[in-house]
Amino acid sequence: MAANREPDDFRRAVEAALFASDQPLTLAELRQHVGNGDIGGALAALADDYAGRGVNLVERGGRWHFQTAPDLAHILRRERDEPRKLSRAGMETLAIIAYHEPVSRAEIEAIRGVQVAKGTIDVLMEAGWIRPAGRREVPGRPLIYATTPDFLSHFGLTSRRDLPGIDDLKAAGLLDPVDMAMAGLDGQSVLENDPDGD
Repeated sequence: MAANREPDDFRRAVEAALFASDQPLTLAELRQHVGNGDIGGALAALADDYAGRGVNLVERGGRWHFQTAPDLAHILRRERDEPRKLSRAGMETLAIIAYHEPVSRAEIEAIRGVQVAKGTIDVLMEAGWIRPAGRREVPGRPLIYATTPDFLSHFGLTSRRDLPGIDDLKAAGLLDPVDMAMAGLDGQSVLENDPDGD
């Protein structure tokens, strides 16, 4: 019975690798993702499975990818949005809101150490990633911001608890060791106490 499941599991792995890739894959690239197996057979079976559906598995120049069925391409042409690259200031502001929400503009500026341009907040709101979450009950009653369900969906998070922690960020190489060392010298280290004393 297990022998009957292996081709299905391998085919599913090939399908998943192609679906998750942001660009067409060669047989060699697919093999790096799924290992050795009958990739040609899996691709032929998948191409048959997807024939006549809204998306098709196609090969172009030795590379495989999913594409919209030709007779449905007009649907996507009308609704296609051009993705906008988020600036560094935008990413920093979004991260601060995600980790500290609800947070006011003044609190974002205190954390970043620079003034937040109004356009930065506007871009994040246009993307649907943040929303006004009321007003802080302090003098001036500043507007406070929080993330939205679209933010969670876009970044593949179930909830804010799924945001990467300090250990995850260190492991991914996203924290600059020089900045972390300088923060430690200022007595504001973002790291927990290291038992090795490093």
